[in-house]
Amino acid sequence: MDLTVQTDVIPNQGETVLGDSLLMAPGGKGANQAVAAARLKRNQEVYMIGAVGDDAFGKTIIENLQQSGVNTTYMQTVAGEHSGTAHITLYDKDNRIIVVPEANNAILPDVVLPILQRFERGDIVVMQQEIPAETVEAVIKESTQLGLQVILNPAPYRPIDMQLLDQIAYITPNESECQQLFDGKVGEALAQYPNKLIVTLGADGAAYFNQTQYTVPAYPCDVVDTTGAGDTFNGALAVALSEGQSLEAALRFANMASRFAVSVLGAQGGIPTRQDVDEALSE
Repeated sequence: MDLTVQTDVIPNQGETVLGDSLLMAPGGKGANQAVAAARLKRNQEVYMIGAVGDDAFGKTIIENLQQSGVNTTYMQTVAGEHSGTAHITLYDKDNRIIVVPEANNAILPDVVLPILQRFERGDIVVMQQEIPAETVEAVIKESTQLGLQVILNPAPYRPIDMQLLDQIAYITPNESECQQLFDGKVGEALAQYPNKLIVTLGADGAAYFNQTQYTVPAYPCDVVDTTGAGDTFNGALAVALSEGQSLEAALRFANMASRFAVSVLGAQGGIPTRQDVDEALSE
């Protein structure tokens, strides 16, 4: 659950200030990505593998996923546990976020790996790092064995075994995360992982390497809230790739979806429908 506060003043250490507004709405990187994929899909089925607590937040989160068209068959409710929360401060069109995983920590390999067996070769698994590191590593390895394609959004940043990159179909850090992953050598990293490493650049679009470095520009818009923009990008990217779109076309599609996402307050409030994106791209 995202708890978003808007403020004109960022407090200093030990200081209390007054905020302007509070928004409470379902979020979480994985859930945002699943909702984006579900709203943007044509014929694919979108499943969410995850966990919530047995609190009021958990019930709301599950209902929201279902209303957005996400199949929640593989969601679990953890007894005696709180649902995960993100505490978001919006200031000057940017955000600062503290994530408290809680029930997300129950998403361990022994929960996820048996579920992966039920999917088909070529299906896409989208992951981020609000779940345990051991699960991310195990899912990458198992997906390789099963012929599933993994899109890893390495956010929030934490170190990963770089040898796993050879088993990942696409890795999608933002510029800051890419600098941390590759010791600041973004350009070299792009060339080392052609058509695999996609670096999101916010208002500048997304960069990748195919014989030379390309940047697919973002679409201009009035920015209200950047929370969830990267998640929308990843969900849209997965949908476009699942439809056989080229990487460049998929990035244009994902950039357009992200343009809608930043125009509305809240991580999921601005996630567009397929009709929204198709019509905007055709203009």
